[in-house]
Amino acid sequence: MGTSIGAADVETVVADAADTLAQAEGQDWHVPAGDLEWTCWETIEHTADDLFAYAAQLGPRRPPRDTHVPFGCERRRPGGPANTIFADPEAGNAGLVQVLEASGAFLSAMVKTVPSTVRAHHVFGLADPEGFAAMGILEVLVHMYDVTAGLGLGWQPDPDLCARILTRLFPDVDQGADPWAATLWATGRISLPDKAKLDRWRWYAAPAENTP
Repeated sequence: MGTSIGAADVETVVADAADTLAQAEGQDWHVPAGDLEWTCWETIEHTADDLFAYAAQLGPRRPPRDTHVPFGCERRRPGGPANTIFADPEAGNAGLVQVLEASGAFLSAMVKTVPSTVRAHHVFGLADPEGFAAMGILEVLVHMYDVTAGLGLGWQPDPDLCARILTRLFPDVDQGADPWAATLWATGRISLPDKAKLDRWRWYAAPAENTP
């Protein structure tokens, strides 16, 4: 397969996440998400918020190149994620998954329709639509790792997708024989036999021609 990343990849990973979460719909999602200080509910909500925010950055006719589109943002508890998007608790776990799917659809639609020449602000670089697609996918991949650890579910993403995300966002990371493990290492989730667990990390949102 090629190395590009597009709207179809966003749709696929969000659908995979939703199908996985459906297996635990009857569980308590207010338990810790793996090693995070957030609950599984908060982490899924944060992921939906990321997908929405990445779509929003591409929305204006002249996307901001030095800041975020100024939606309101708040924390619902000290130490919780700062979000624009929140799910109605009365809608339950199934409702939260719908919020995740809707936010993913927003990002997919923007990636399909915004010209590839458009650039918009992200703290890790001035990104194009493919970059925002890659960042959204990465958020789903790694936060589903956190959430499935908390809920006792399996989560094994497509190695080809992981390899393409690493190529796009972490060009200096050695993918080795297991791109998923390399993704988890690059985002501070795990150690590898020859690499200590990272306590600080970043990706590169700008297209390759602008990446160090």
